[in-house]
Amino acid sequence: ADMGAKLLCLCLASALIAYYIYSPMPEDFEEPWKVMLITANFRFFGHLAEVADWLGLMPYMEAMTLITAADYVPPTSDENITVMDTEFNNVPVRLFLPRKASDGLRRAVVYFHGGGWCLGQAGMKGYDHLTRWTSNKLNAVVVSVNYRLAPKYHFPVQFEDVYSVTKFFLQSSVLSQYGVDPARVCVAGDSAGGNLAAAVAQQLLEDSEVETKLKAQALIYPALQTLDMDLPSFRENANKPLLSKSLMIKFLSEYFTSDPSLREAMASNRHVPVELSHLFQFVNWSNWLPEEMKKDHVYTSPTYGSPELAQKYPGFLDPRAAPLLVSDAQLRGLPLTYILTCEHDVLRDDGVMYARRLQAAGVPVTHDHAKDAFHGAMMFVLGSTELAVGHRLLNRYIEWLNENL
Repeated sequence: ADMGAKLLCLCLASALIAYYIYSPMPEDFEEPWKVMLITANFRFFGHLAEVADWLGLMPYMEAMTLITAADYVPPTSDENITVMDTEFNNVPVRLFLPRKASDGLRRAVVYFHGGGWCLGQAGMKGYDHLTRWTSNKLNAVVVSVNYRLAPKYHFPVQFEDVYSVTKFFLQSSVLSQYGVDPARVCVAGDSAGGNLAAAVAQQLLEDSEVETKLKAQALIYPALQTLDMDLPSFRENANKPLLSKSLMIKFLSEYFTSDPSLREAMASNRHVPVELSHLFQFVNWSNWLPEEMKKDHVYTSPTYGSPELAQKYPGFLDPRAAPLLVSDAQLRGLPLTYILTCEHDVLRDDGVMYARRLQAAGVPVTHDHAKDAFHGAMMFVLGSTELAVGHRLLNRYIEWLNENL
């Protein structure tokens, strides 16, 4: 009987694990089992953080930070690149300087990591690899910024950190110190980092103190708006790998405040007051999405909330947090742009709408849409979590930079 009980326990445990790991995947995903395992792993840590929060051991984001901290690698130089941690304008950065001889001045990329404004750092294995690879492939100076994170710091601190690093780096004395061509500097970032890169590029246009113009901006599955949490991409991908709708709303609301009332209002999409209804024209997907992405979705006018949240946390209506909210006139001077979007991503429509609006404003845009990819896919190019799709996205991004920067 004892044997039978053990067997039953084993069967139940296996069923539970299988249930936990198995999640239906879109048909066009390569390596679906690998994606499932990665997703399950992610879910597991998310649940662990939720339990820690629920038990009062530590807040959710703090627990998640501990988990990502395990992924840290120290700055390690190799035969091609000198890597060091330093500060630009009192903000910590990881600097990648090529050792290979250069015919003339080098290109440069200022990179902002993702992680929902709450997590991540330049020293995470995936980011260290991405920025090192960029530096090596392009023979470029790469500055990867460790901006301060929520919930300890809220908007606009993250933006101000990346902006002050960029502004510092763009001074002609600093560029010449690192042998950088002032005509070949780009800002780039993924996810929340793509949001920061877009905001920095916009802000530089307004800043009369900065003489050096950016050559390009590269936005990798960026978050670009805070108004509409019911875009078709949010409806279709609410529970797709890595970034669920609820986690995105958790990140987004936490960027502005730890007060749960903003998160709750965003989750029911009634956080914008009626007096700001004119802003919806900038994110009206029925005007900006191509037909094939509208599918059979029906645009419904927003449900307005009380003005109280917008008064308390005006940051969520600030273009430095929501780059889609600027007028067409403010888009016109933007540099050459690369935007990567993934079909199976809640943030897909943010990137698509920005690409369309920039094109309409006459900005040269390369919009790469990966039909078989999910949010964060570009990070999976190392070790046991390597995915073919991750390599493909990374190579497209590097190729574009190589041709355009």
